[in-house]
Amino acid sequence: MYTVQGAPDKEDLVRQHAQLVKRLAFQLMAKLPASVQADDLIQNGMIGLLDALDRFEEGMGAQFETYAAQRIRGAMLDGLREDDWVPRGVRREMRRVEEAIHKLEHEHGRPPSEGELAAALGMELGEYQKLLQGARGHQLIYLEDLVGERDESYLDRNCAGPELDDPLALLEDIDSRRALASGIEALPEREKTVMALYYDDELNLKEIGEVLGVTESRVCQLHSQAVARLRVAMRLREGAPVETKRRGRPPKSSQVG
Repeated sequence: MYTVQGAPDKEDLVRQHAQLVKRLAFQLMAKLPASVQADDLIQNGMIGLLDALDRFEEGMGAQFETYAAQRIRGAMLDGLREDDWVPRGVRREMRRVEEAIHKLEHEHGRPPSEGELAAALGMELGEYQKLLQGARGHQLIYLEDLVGERDESYLDRNCAGPELDDPLALLEDIDSRRALASGIEALPEREKTVMALYYDDELNLKEIGEVLGVTESRVCQLHSQAVARLRVAMRLREGAPVETKRRGRPPKSSQVG
């Protein structure tokens, strides 16, 4: 574990703690959308591990693995933040769309049409569809959705603990999957088809357009609207408010975007 000069052997320490990086990556994956790749988290986590090796001093009074886990998670979250390119203005507008979906579904007992949503938002239909197209990277879950009342990251509070071995946590995860499946089933038929072709059959937007006989931009609009509906369904299932709230800026390692 030490070089001939008496310094710690960095390569040996990296090999020794590689499993820690993988374990933290897969724990984090359980809290993130399916679009996030484990390999990307692991790559960023290895950068955090190397940083921890450079910075750690035995006299700090902390176990290296505890210190390294913090640096690894921070590097993973920083990587997620860099990849999350959707502008905040677009996200704010999509929050308004979600609020309108929730309100109209409650009033009519069915998924609202695009025309109804555009009217509720005070937009022309074309303007609303342009908003949907601009939200192409809109995700089902953002890390900022998981920030607590004190701006404490949900991931920082939960992703390092043993909750994945907790039967209650496992049941909640199964319940979430069932709720998501139920939300997809409740989508309007064309949006449901788009989601199936995109996520199950792994077609790109152009290919889906060819199947449906519509343009690629139209597929993009349908996908964004479907994601907005699913976000409403999942947030209601979790008891979270759909209405937009003002929040303080979360700590650097807790925020994406």
